[in-house]
Amino acid sequence: MPPYASHRPKAATKTTLGHAVGLAGLLALAIAPVFTAQADAREPSAATAKAPPVDDGLPMPGFTIEPGKTAIVITDPQNDFLSPDGVTWGVVGQSITENGTVENLGALFEVADETGMPVFISPHYYFEHDHRWQFEGALETLMHSIGMFDRPHALTLEGFEGSGADWLEQYKPHINNGRTVVTSPHKVYGPDSNDLVLQLRKAGISKVVLGGMSSNLCTESHMRALIEAGFEVMVVTDATAGAITPFYDGYAASLTNFRMIASAVDNTDNTVAAIRTAYAR
Repeated sequence: MPPYASHRPKAATKTTLGHAVGLAGLLALAIAPVFTAQADAREPSAATAKAPPVDDGLPMPGFTIEPGKTAIVITDPQNDFLSPDGVTWGVVGQSITENGTVENLGALFEVADETGMPVFISPHYYFEHDHRWQFEGALETLMHSIGMFDRPHALTLEGFEGSGADWLEQYKPHINNGRTVVTSPHKVYGPDSNDLVLQLRKAGISKVVLGGMSSNLCTESHMRALIEAGFEVMVVTDATAGAITPFYDGYAASLTNFRMIASAVDNTDNTVAAIRTAYAR
């Protein structure tokens, strides 16, 4: 698997939207074989959890993994999302299982340990004072009501081990290794309320490989905020998952936005291969 291409199309000028989409389709035809080795053998298709898009009518800006400038960012690799005992498993379990999210996040942690690629964790915690908020959005209300990510307060780990706020057990050797950066907690969905951007800037990082939970909430919000802050972002589409309810599919919603906003989307296998290639040079 070659590293992600970094071709950048020229912006269209004085053209209609239909003409622009047509140009984008022609551009995708030219770039897709460079972006992924699977492109030649596949019919035009949208991005899925397991496969990058092919000739889907949108530009493919590409993403090049550059050691020293690129880091993996993982949102909320915690029990309340990823464990069958977690408080959200009833709505996220289907998507996690179908995507292989637990295993794929593990593969990202492992390749980071293998190559020395920097890893940053942006966790979600709620302390007792957070439950005194005077207004909330729909899923904030739900998270508070089910005790999701709860901790007594910021200055103690009392009750943390094995709790819903704790890391998934198999990730602990990768997170608690003295090298991985664990940021202060984000409080709603994006990194606006924590120090992730500061930590990335101080480490000289300008490019982010993004995964974690949950796709249309914290993961997508981190993608948007990081891009707004001037970072280049790609999303690992099967290293995340979303809530699925009788009326809504959070993962499907996020996949559309990942494709339309990020520089690249791809699966874990291709991403791991690209990381190994970049670090082997």
